[in-house]
Amino acid sequence: MSDIMEYKGYFGSVRYSDDDEVLHGKIEFIRDLVTYESRDAKGLKRAFREAVDDYIALCTETGRAPDTPLKGSFNVRTGPELHRKAMILARRRDTNLNSVVTEALKTYLEHEEKAG
Repeated sequence: MSDIMEYKGYFGSVRYSDDDEVLHGKIEFIRDLVTYESRDAKGLKRAFREAVDDYIALCTETGRAPDTPLKGSFNVRTGPELHRKAMILARRRDTNLNSVVTEALKTYLEHEEKAG
């Protein structure tokens, strides 16, 4: 079971509103707000795909590039102590902070995937 859908490189959330008795979601990981809804799961999947297609078409019509989700960079706020330790490790390995953080994140995610 998943609460995330994927289509054309975009990710959509799946939520349920008990008040409205409707499934709804939005395109995740972009700055623009694009939402969709349906009364059933198949309809929600269709509405999500239509929302992605409409978003891309609207951006094309207005002459601007669609926002791309998960571009490969993000800011991490670790606190001073963890930042210091990571920088010292990077220096000792003669590499950079980006490489240390990428390696640590990859190792952690591989561990979680195996555990999970």
